Amino acid sequence: MLFYRVLKWVMPLSLLFSVQAAIADVVVIVSAKSPVVNLSADQVSKIFLGKSTSFPNHDPAYPIDQPQGSAVRDEFYAKVVHKDASQLAAYWAKIIFTGEGRPPKLVAGDKAVVKVIADNPDAIGYIDSSALNHSVRAVLLP
Repeated sequence: MLFYRVLKWVMPLSLLFSVQAAIADVVVIVSAKSPVVNLSADQVSKIFLGKSTSFPNHDPAYPIDQPQGSAVRDEFYAKVVHKDASQLAAYWAKIIFTGEGRPPKLVAGDKAVVKVIADNPDAIGYIDSSALNHSVRAVLLP
C-alpha cells in the first residue's frame, strides 16, 4: 500500500521534470559590445519579422535565427513573436513573394549564434540561457 502512495506522488513529479527538460529556456541576446541594454518583446518581434531594421537607438539590427524544429526556436517564436512554425512559414512566404523583405540569417545552434553575435554589435539573436557567456548580453528574458 505504501508503494502505491509513493508512486502516486512520484509519477506526476517525474512527468513534470521531463516536460521541463524538453522546453528551452530562451533569452534574446546582443553582443556585449552593443549599446543596447534591454528590449521589449514587441521591439524584438518587429526586428525578427522584418518590420523594423534598427534598434531603438537607430543602430542597424541584424536578426540571427536558429534551425527550424529546434526547441529554442519554437519557444522564441511562441513567446516573443506569437507565431508557430506554420504561421511563420506562411508569413515569410508572403513577404518574400511580394518582395517586401527576407527572413533572418539562419545559423546552426546556440554556439554559432553566440559567435556571430559576439563578433557583430549590430546582430541580435536568441539562445538557450545555458549558452550565455561574457561575450553576449541578454536583453530580453521572455
